[in-house]
Amino acid sequence: MSRAGIITVVGKPNAGKSTLLNRIVGEKLAIVSDKPQSTRDRVVGIRTTADTQMVVLDTPGLLNPRYELHRAMRTTALRALADADIIVYLADATERVPAPLEEAADLSAPPRAPVITVLNKLDALRPVERDELRALLPDARFVSALTGEGVDDLLVELAIALPEGPFLYPEDEISTASVRFFVAELVRETALEQLDEEVPYSIACAVEEFREGQTPVYIRTVLYVERDSQKRILIGAGGQRIRDIGRAARAKVEHLVGTSVYLDLWVKVLPNWRKSDSALRRLGYRHQDDPSA
Repeated sequence: MSRAGIITVVGKPNAGKSTLLNRIVGEKLAIVSDKPQSTRDRVVGIRTTADTQMVVLDTPGLLNPRYELHRAMRTTALRALADADIIVYLADATERVPAPLEEAADLSAPPRAPVITVLNKLDALRPVERDELRALLPDARFVSALTGEGVDDLLVELAIALPEGPFLYPEDEISTASVRFFVAELVRETALEQLDEEVPYSIACAVEEFREGQTPVYIRTVLYVERDSQKRILIGAGGQRIRDIGRAARAKVEHLVGTSVYLDLWVKVLPNWRKSDSALRRLGYRHQDDPSA
Protein backbone atom coordinates (compact mmCIF):
# COMPACT_ATOMS: atom_id res chain seq x y z
CA MET A 1 0.00 0.00 0.00
CA SER A 2 1.35 3.43 -0.91
CA ARG A 3 1.62 6.35 1.49
CA ALA A 4 1.13 10.03 0.68
CA GLY A 5 0.53 13.22 2.57
CA ILE A 6 1.46 16.80 3.35
CA ILE A 7 4.51 17.62 5.45
CA THR A 8 4.57 21.24 6.58
CA VAL A 9 7.94 22.70 7.57
CA VAL A 10 7.62 25.63 9.98
CA GLY A 11 10.02 27.58 12.14
CA LYS A 12 11.51 30.95 12.91
CA PRO A 13 13.20 32.97 10.14
CA ASN A 14 16.60 31.61 9.08
CA ALA A 15 16.05 28.17 10.61
CA GLY A 16 16.92 26.63 7.25
CA LYS A 17 13.46 25.60 6.04
CA SER A 18 14.14 26.37 2.39
CA THR A 19 17.46 24.53 2.46
CA LEU A 20 15.72 21.50 3.94
CA LEU A 21 12.98 21.57 1.29
CA ASN A 22 15.58 21.70 -1.48
CA ARG A 23 17.50 18.84 0.16
CA ILE A 24 14.39 16.66 0.46
CA VAL A 25 13.21 17.22 -3.11
CA GLY A 26 16.68 17.07 -4.63
CA GLU A 27 16.12 20.24 -6.64
CA LYS A 28 16.43 23.93 -5.88
CA LEU A 29 12.83 25.07 -5.51
CA ALA A 30 12.95 27.59 -2.67
CA ILE A 31 15.32 30.53 -2.71
CA VAL A 32 18.02 30.45 -0.06
CA SER A 33 19.39 33.60 1.54
CA ASP A 34 21.18 34.51 4.75
CA LYS A 35 18.76 37.43 5.02
CA PRO A 36 15.71 36.59 7.15
CA GLN A 37 12.18 36.69 5.75
CA SER A 38 13.33 35.68 2.26
CA THR A 39 10.48 33.13 1.99
CA ARG A 40 7.22 35.05 1.70
CA ASP A 41 4.82 32.50 0.28
CA ARG A 42 4.24 28.79 0.52
CA VAL A 43 6.58 26.76 -1.70
CA VAL A 44 5.46 23.21 -2.50
CA GLY A 45 8.00 20.50 -3.19
CA ILE A 46 7.09 16.90 -4.07
CA ARG A 47 9.31 13.90 -3.35
CA THR A 48 8.09 10.62 -4.84
CA THR A 49 9.70 7.22 -4.35
CA ALA A 50 8.42 3.75 -5.20
CA ASP A 51 5.63 3.69 -2.63
CA THR A 52 5.74 7.09 -0.90
CA GLN A 53 4.90 10.63 -1.91
CA MET A 54 5.78 13.54 0.35
CA VAL A 55 4.22 16.90 -0.45
CA VAL A 56 6.51 19.25 1.46
CA LEU A 57 5.41 22.80 2.25
CA ASP A 58 8.10 25.40 2.91
CA THR A 59 6.57 28.33 4.79
CA PRO A 60 7.45 31.91 5.75
CA GLY A 61 9.29 32.23 9.05
CA LEU A 62 7.16 32.56 12.17
CA LEU A 63 7.32 36.14 13.40
CA ASN A 64 5.24 38.77 15.13
CA PRO A 65 3.60 40.72 12.30
CA ARG A 66 4.40 44.43 12.11
CA TYR A 67 2.68 45.31 8.85
CA GLU A 68 0.48 43.86 6.11
CA LEU A 69 3.14 41.75 4.40
CA HIS A 70 4.02 40.11 7.73
CA ARG A 71 0.35 39.38 8.34
CA ALA A 72 0.02 37.77 4.92
CA MET A 73 3.13 35.68 5.60
CA ARG A 74 1.81 34.56 8.98
CA THR A 75 -1.52 33.62 7.42
CA THR A 76 0.30 31.49 4.84
CA ALA A 77 2.24 29.67 7.56
CA LEU A 78 -0.85 29.04 9.69
CA ARG A 79 -2.83 27.70 6.72
CA ALA A 80 0.03 25.33 5.94
CA LEU A 81 -0.09 24.12 9.55
CA ALA A 82 -3.81 23.44 9.20
CA ASP A 83 -3.25 21.49 5.95
CA ALA A 84 -0.50 19.25 7.37
CA ASP A 85 -0.56 15.52 7.95
CA ILE A 86 2.82 15.89 9.70
CA ILE A 87 4.49 19.05 10.99
CA VAL A 88 8.26 19.43 11.01
CA TYR A 89 9.08 22.17 13.50
CA LEU A 90 12.54 23.25 12.37
CA ALA A 91 14.77 25.18 14.75
CA ASP A 92 18.32 26.51 14.61
CA ALA A 93 20.50 24.25 16.77
CA THR A 94 23.00 27.06 17.33
CA GLU A 95 20.29 28.93 19.25
CA ARG A 96 20.01 26.05 21.72
CA VAL A 97 16.63 24.92 23.06
CA PRO A 98 13.72 26.25 20.96
CA ALA A 99 10.42 27.46 22.37
CA PRO A 100 7.50 25.03 21.93
CA LEU A 101 5.75 25.36 18.57
CA GLU A 102 2.56 26.68 20.17
CA GLU A 103 4.56 29.53 21.68
CA ALA A 104 6.72 30.19 18.61
CA ALA A 105 3.64 30.35 16.36
CA ASP A 106 1.44 32.04 18.97
CA LEU A 107 -1.21 29.34 18.57
CA SER A 108 -4.35 29.34 20.69
CA ALA A 109 -4.42 25.52 20.62
CA PRO A 110 -2.03 22.71 19.63
CA PRO A 111 -2.06 21.89 15.90
CA ARG A 112 -4.09 18.94 14.67
CA ALA A 113 -1.18 17.10 13.06
CA PRO A 114 1.65 15.41 14.98
CA VAL A 115 4.72 17.59 15.44
CA ILE A 116 8.32 16.41 14.98
CA THR A 117 10.87 18.84 16.40
CA VAL A 118 13.99 18.96 14.24
CA LEU A 119 17.12 20.91 15.10
CA ASN A 120 19.01 22.06 12.02
CA LYS A 121 22.58 23.30 11.45
CA LEU A 122 24.14 20.33 13.19
CA ASP A 123 27.28 21.02 11.15
CA ALA A 124 27.79 24.28 13.08
CA LEU A 125 28.00 22.53 16.47
CA ARG A 126 31.04 21.05 18.19
CA PRO A 127 30.66 17.41 19.29
CA VAL A 128 30.28 18.42 22.94
CA GLU A 129 27.51 20.87 22.00
CA ARG A 130 25.72 18.15 20.06
CA ASP A 131 25.84 15.84 23.08
CA GLU A 132 24.52 18.56 25.38
CA LEU A 133 21.57 19.31 23.10
CA ARG A 134 20.71 15.65 22.64
CA ALA A 135 20.60 15.29 26.43
CA LEU A 136 18.38 18.35 26.77
CA LEU A 137 16.07 17.35 23.90
CA PRO A 138 15.93 13.55 23.76
CA ASP A 139 12.81 13.56 21.56
CA ALA A 140 14.22 15.95 18.94
CA ARG A 141 15.85 14.96 15.67
CA PHE A 142 19.10 16.53 14.56
CA VAL A 143 20.05 17.31 10.97
CA SER A 144 22.17 19.49 8.75
CA ALA A 145 20.09 20.53 5.76
CA LEU A 146 23.28 22.02 4.31
CA THR A 147 25.37 18.83 4.35
CA GLY A 148 22.55 16.27 4.43
CA GLU A 149 23.61 14.74 7.75
CA GLY A 150 20.64 13.11 9.45
CA VAL A 151 18.21 13.95 6.64
CA ASP A 152 17.89 10.38 5.32
CA ASP A 153 16.95 9.10 8.78
CA LEU A 154 14.38 11.87 9.08
CA LEU A 155 12.89 10.96 5.70
CA VAL A 156 12.53 7.32 6.75
CA GLU A 157 10.64 8.40 9.87
CA LEU A 158 8.42 10.80 7.91
CA ALA A 159 7.60 8.15 5.29
CA ILE A 160 6.46 5.69 7.95
CA ALA A 161 4.30 8.36 9.62
CA LEU A 162 2.46 9.38 6.44
CA PRO A 163 -1.11 8.11 6.03
CA GLU A 164 -1.80 5.24 3.66
CA GLY A 165 -3.41 6.27 0.42
CA PRO A 166 -2.87 7.01 -3.28
CA PHE A 167 -0.38 9.59 -4.52
CA LEU A 168 -1.71 13.15 -4.57
CA TYR A 169 0.19 14.21 -7.70
CA PRO A 170 1.70 12.55 -10.80
CA GLU A 171 4.94 10.77 -10.01
CA ASP A 172 7.08 13.03 -12.21
CA GLU A 173 5.98 16.33 -10.63
CA ILE A 174 8.32 18.06 -8.19
CA SER A 175 6.21 21.15 -7.45
CA THR A 176 2.77 22.64 -7.93
CA ALA A 177 4.10 26.16 -8.56
CA SER A 178 4.30 27.67 -12.04
CA VAL A 179 7.50 28.45 -13.94
CA ARG A 180 6.59 32.15 -13.62
CA PHE A 181 6.64 31.81 -9.83
CA PHE A 182 10.10 30.26 -9.85
CA VAL A 183 11.46 32.85 -12.29
CA ALA A 184 10.27 35.68 -10.03
CA GLU A 185 11.79 33.98 -7.00
CA LEU A 186 15.14 33.45 -8.73
CA VAL A 187 15.32 37.09 -9.77
CA ARG A 188 14.45 38.21 -6.24
CA GLU A 189 17.03 35.81 -4.79
CA THR A 190 19.70 37.31 -7.04
CA ALA A 191 18.79 40.81 -5.90
CA LEU A 192 19.02 39.69 -2.27
CA GLU A 193 22.50 38.31 -2.93
CA GLN A 194 23.77 41.61 -4.26
CA LEU A 195 22.13 44.08 -1.88
CA ASP A 196 22.73 45.04 1.74
CA GLU A 197 21.00 47.01 4.47
CA GLU A 198 17.26 47.72 4.29
CA VAL A 199 16.65 47.44 0.54
CA PRO A 200 16.18 43.63 0.28
CA TYR A 201 13.16 43.67 2.57
CA SER A 202 11.49 46.23 0.30
CA ILE A 203 11.89 44.21 -2.91
CA ALA A 204 9.09 42.31 -4.60
CA CYS A 205 9.28 40.66 -8.01
CA ALA A 206 6.66 39.92 -10.63
CA VAL A 207 6.85 38.32 -14.08
CA GLU A 208 4.68 40.47 -16.33
CA GLU A 209 5.28 38.75 -19.67
CA PHE A 210 6.49 35.27 -20.58
CA ARG A 211 6.77 34.41 -24.29
CA GLU A 212 7.81 30.82 -24.89
CA GLY A 213 7.17 30.60 -28.62
CA GLN A 214 10.50 32.11 -29.59
CA THR A 215 14.23 31.73 -29.07
CA PRO A 216 15.44 33.07 -26.76
CA VAL A 217 12.42 32.91 -24.47
CA TYR A 218 11.36 36.47 -23.66
CA ILE A 219 10.62 37.19 -19.97
CA ARG A 220 9.78 40.68 -18.75
CA THR A 221 10.25 40.93 -15.00
CA VAL A 222 9.75 43.87 -12.66
CA LEU A 223 11.49 44.41 -9.35
CA TYR A 224 9.33 46.62 -7.15
CA VAL A 225 10.69 48.80 -4.35
CA GLU A 226 8.98 51.25 -2.03
CA ARG A 227 10.98 54.46 -2.54
CA ASP A 228 12.87 56.32 -5.26
CA SER A 229 16.04 56.13 -3.16
CA GLN A 230 15.79 52.32 -3.15
CA LYS A 231 15.28 52.33 -6.92
CA ARG A 232 18.50 54.30 -7.36
CA ILE A 233 20.39 51.81 -5.17
CA LEU A 234 18.97 48.85 -7.09
CA ILE A 235 19.85 50.34 -10.47
CA GLY A 236 23.30 51.44 -9.35
CA ALA A 237 25.70 53.93 -10.87
CA GLY A 238 25.19 53.98 -14.62
CA GLY A 239 22.85 50.98 -14.29
CA GLN A 240 25.71 48.66 -13.35
CA ARG A 241 24.03 46.90 -10.42
CA ILE A 242 20.81 46.05 -12.22
CA ARG A 243 22.87 44.74 -15.17
CA ASP A 244 24.85 42.53 -12.78
CA ILE A 245 21.64 41.26 -11.19
CA GLY A 246 20.15 40.61 -14.63
CA ARG A 247 23.16 38.62 -15.85
CA ALA A 248 23.31 36.43 -12.74
CA ALA A 249 19.54 35.93 -12.67
CA ARG A 250 19.42 35.04 -16.38
CA ALA A 251 21.90 32.20 -15.83
CA LYS A 252 19.68 30.77 -13.07
CA VAL A 253 16.52 31.13 -15.14
CA GLU A 254 18.13 29.48 -18.18
CA HIS A 255 19.07 26.53 -15.99
CA LEU A 256 15.46 26.37 -14.79
CA VAL A 257 13.77 26.49 -18.20
CA GLY A 258 16.48 24.60 -20.08
CA THR A 259 16.95 27.08 -22.93
CA SER A 260 18.31 30.55 -23.66
CA VAL A 261 16.42 33.49 -22.15
CA TYR A 262 16.14 37.20 -22.82
CA LEU A 263 15.47 38.61 -19.35
CA ASP A 264 14.01 42.09 -19.68
CA LEU A 265 14.45 43.45 -16.15
CA TRP A 266 12.82 46.63 -14.90
CA VAL A 267 12.71 48.49 -11.57
CA LYS A 268 9.58 50.33 -10.47
CA VAL A 269 8.44 52.12 -7.33
CA LEU A 270 5.26 50.88 -5.64
CA PRO A 271 5.06 53.15 -2.58
CA ASN A 272 4.82 51.35 0.78
CA TRP A 273 3.68 48.12 -0.88
CA ARG A 274 4.50 46.04 2.23
CA LYS A 275 1.90 48.00 4.22
CA SER A 276 -0.79 48.16 1.52
CA ASP A 277 -3.40 45.44 1.29
CA SER A 278 -4.26 46.36 -2.32
CA ALA A 279 -0.59 46.30 -3.35
CA LEU A 280 -0.11 42.92 -1.70
CA ARG A 281 -3.08 41.52 -3.61
CA ARG A 282 -1.65 42.92 -6.83
CA LEU A 283 1.65 41.15 -6.13
CA GLY A 284 -0.10 37.87 -5.30
CA TYR A 285 0.29 37.79 -1.52
CA ARG A 286 -2.79 36.45 0.24
CA HIS A 287 -4.19 38.38 3.17
CA GLN A 288 -5.74 36.81 6.24
CA ASP A 289 -9.00 38.67 5.65
CA ASP A 290 -9.29 37.50 2.03
CA PRO A 291 -12.13 34.94 1.99
CA SER A 292 -11.03 33.63 -1.40
CA ALA A 293 -7.41 32.99 -0.34
